[in-house]
Amino acid sequence: MQIYKKTSSRQSLIGIVIKLTLILLFIIGIVFFLNKIEFPAPKNDIQKIIPNEKFKIVK
Repeated sequence: MQIYKKTSSRQSLIGIVIKLTLILLFIIGIVFFLNKIEFPAPKNDIQKIIPNEKFKIVK
């Protein structure tokens, strides 16, 4: 029985390129569909009055 060593790196390189392409397409697809969702904008302006006593003057 002989032991064969696989020395071709071309097939593994093609596999890596295909996997990276699929992952990249998946991420681009997620970003594209998240961009299509319209989130509602707030209706009221948020205003908070801060009293002057809380400010300290630093010189």
